[in-house]
Amino acid sequence: MNIAHPPAQCFALVTETYPPQINGVSSTLGKLCQGLLGRSHRVQLIRPAIAGEKPGLRQSGNLLERRVRGLPIPGYPGLQWGLPARRKLKALWSRQRPDAVYLATEGPLGWSALRLARRMKIPVISGFHTNFQQYSNHFHLGLLHDPALRYLRWFHNQTQLTLVASSTQQRELSRLGVQNLALLGRGVDCTHFHPAHRSQSLRDTWGASAEDTVLLHVGRLSPEKNPELLIECWNQVKAAHANARGKLFMVIVGDGPSARELRKQMPDATFAGALTGEPLASAYASADIFVFPSLTETFGNVVTEAMASGLAVCAFDTAAAHQHIQDRYSGCLAPPSHDRVFIDNLNWLIQDVEGRRSIRLHARHRACQLDWQSIVQRFERSLRQAALSQSMPAQAVPSK
Repeated sequence: MNIAHPPAQCFALVTETYPPQINGVSSTLGKLCQGLLGRSHRVQLIRPAIAGEKPGLRQSGNLLERRVRGLPIPGYPGLQWGLPARRKLKALWSRQRPDAVYLATEGPLGWSALRLARRMKIPVISGFHTNFQQYSNHFHLGLLHDPALRYLRWFHNQTQLTLVASSTQQRELSRLGVQNLALLGRGVDCTHFHPAHRSQSLRDTWGASAEDTVLLHVGRLSPEKNPELLIECWNQVKAAHANARGKLFMVIVGDGPSARELRKQMPDATFAGALTGEPLASAYASADIFVFPSLTETFGNVVTEAMASGLAVCAFDTAAAHQHIQDRYSGCLAPPSHDRVFIDNLNWLIQDVEGRRSIRLHARHRACQLDWQSIVQRFERSLRQAALSQSMPAQAVPSK
C-alpha cells in the first residue's frame, strides 16, 4: 500500500546569523535549514551578508538566499543586525510567495519581515533564540531592559506560534506574557561529538598527561556568560587540589569581548580561540569536565555537545542542563545563581574519579537520544500547520 506524503512546500527563514558564523543561533539555523532541504522543501534564507559577500540573490538547488545589508551589533564583533528590507522582501515574496515564514531573530530585519508578512497575509511563526532582554544588565544598558522586554513580547505575540529551545525558557516567557509557546528543543550530532575523538597528543600540547584532569569551557567569552564565576572556580579548585596526585588544567575555547580580561585573570589557562569542526570535537573529547557557568542561555548547545563527547558537565539547573541532566547521575547541577553549590559540585567531580566516570557514561547515553531528525520533523510540522491555517476558509459568522 502506498502511503501519501504531504507535498513539499516553500518556507522562508529570516535570521541575523547563519554559518559560518560561530554561535548557537547560527548552528541551529543551519541544522533547521539543511533539514528542510533534506525533506525536499524549497527554502528562502533571508540574512545579512557577511564579510566577503555582497547583498543580493543566490540560488543553489532548492535554496534561495536573499542577502541584505547589515550593521555590526555593539559588543559582538562579527555579528550584525540585518537592516529593514521591506521592498526587497516584497519583490521576492510577490514573485515567489512562501507558504509560511519563520522569524529566528527580532532585529530590524525580522521586524520588517514580520510587518510585511502580516500585510501580505503570509503565515508567520517565530523562534526565541537569544535572551537579549537579559543582556542589557551585563552591558550597562539597564534602562533598555523594560523597553526591550515590551518589544520582544509584542513581536512574538504578533506571530501564530513561538518555538522555544527549553522547558525553562518556555515557563519564563509565559510568565513574561508571551503567548502561543511550543517546545522545539535542540539536537546534537553524536557521531561528530564522540569520545573516540579523544587525543593524547592534543592533551600533550596542553601539558596534561593521561592521569591529569582537564577542565574545559566552550562558548562566547562575553559578560553575559558569567565569566567572573569561571575565574573564581579556577582559582578555588586550584587551591583545593594543589597537593593532589594529578594536576589540574583549564582549557578555554572561544572568543569575545571578555577574552582579554580572562587571559589577564587566568594566565595559567590555555586559550585555544574559536574552534569548529574536527578541532572542536577533539577538544571536547580530550577534556574531562565541562565547566559552564552561564545563566542567560535559551538552550546552550555546548552542554549537549559536551555530553555527547563523554564529559561530566558542571552547570546551573537551567536551559539544556535542566532538561537533559540528572544531578549526580549524568552531570552536576546547581540552583541558578548559587555559586557556592556550583563550585562544590566542580570540586566533587574533580575528587570522585569513579563517580565522574559513571556520569560521563550516562551523559553520553542521554545525548545520543537527542537526534536532529526529530527536531527538524517538529519544526516542519509547525511550519506546515501555520501554512494550513492560512488556507482554511474563515468560519462563517451566523446571521442574526
